[in-house]
Amino acid sequence: MNLPGRLIIVALLLTGLSACGLPRGAAIQKEVLRADNSENPGFVVYPVSRDLLPTIASWPATGGFEARKWPKHTAGSADQIIAAGDTVVITVWESDENALLAPPSQKETVLQTMTVSSSGDVFVPYVGKVRIAGMSPGHARDKVQEQLSALIPSVQVQLTATPGPKNSVSLVGGVRNPGSFPMQTRDVTVLQLLSMGGGVPETIENPQVRLVRGKDYYALSLDRLYAEPDLDTTLRGGDKVFVEEDKRFFLALGAAGKESQIPFNNEQMTALDAVTLAGGLTDTRADPKGVLVLREFAAEDVVATGAAGPGNTRVIFTLDLTTADGLFSAGRFQIMPRDLVLATESANSTTQTFLGMLATSARFAVDADKL
Repeated sequence: MNLPGRLIIVALLLTGLSACGLPRGAAIQKEVLRADNSENPGFVVYPVSRDLLPTIASWPATGGFEARKWPKHTAGSADQIIAAGDTVVITVWESDENALLAPPSQKETVLQTMTVSSSGDVFVPYVGKVRIAGMSPGHARDKVQEQLSALIPSVQVQLTATPGPKNSVSLVGGVRNPGSFPMQTRDVTVLQLLSMGGGVPETIENPQVRLVRGKDYYALSLDRLYAEPDLDTTLRGGDKVFVEEDKRFFLALGAAGKESQIPFNNEQMTALDAVTLAGGLTDTRADPKGVLVLREFAAEDVVATGAAGPGNTRVIFTLDLTTADGLFSAGRFQIMPRDLVLATESANSTTQTFLGMLATSARFAVDADKL
């Protein structure tokens, strides 16, 4: 084929390349941030640095998950404490020949099993109501015996108490043997309760312990509970505990090893953790200066001026992994549930793609010349 013919073929191929966008797997950073230069960009951009980290850390949590809180361990009573709803059995011994309670020829009287009333009382014959709620069984026995001794000087009393609903805790799920467990002492902890329930199956990924106490809700990872004994909180009657897989996740897109929804694998997730879980940055495509974290805040969290909150509901944090400050900051920047971690594509990769296609076109022209 003559020279004009080859030139025509190359021209046609170049025209085809220019008529369509070059294939890319991710956006370039300047494309994503382009609207930031407009009067109403619809989002704000914060470059993550050591100086800005404390400010960002003070902003509200996002992703539909409240800031995680957990009560610390406080020592409880080693004795059982009687509460309303507990059942008690009182046994009375009388040594006098003319017994007040015992039938003839007997010295022992077992009173009918009683439930502690909502006001904390039980009824004792010839004495009336005796308040025992808030006492240990031993203290309650002394009080009942004291009340009866005015009528029966030689009386001796035995009292046993069985925990009721207010002295029980519920292990709802996430263990081998869930159920309701009575507390024989006020010093039962979360880990002890999980042990009573047969432990947490290994099939649960990154297990999270949930504690419901009245209107309060607490959450903590099981790993952290194991690692920090001062977080093995003492349970209260009526508490509900369950274990479930961590439902938190973030999204990974762009020039990373994989693009997917990635679950949290630890109590806290940093930007470096997220990039690692996403398979790292693709060497031939990614822009290490352009790792973006897109996060959406609630409207009530927005602060128009100052650093008390974000300047817009839509926020883009930029991370430069080519500098020491950028790498250290990325290792401390906390990823929130439902964050989008975007590894932008390097502009050089687009040039390389174009040159590769141009080389292919040239080879095609050479092949055509041989026809």
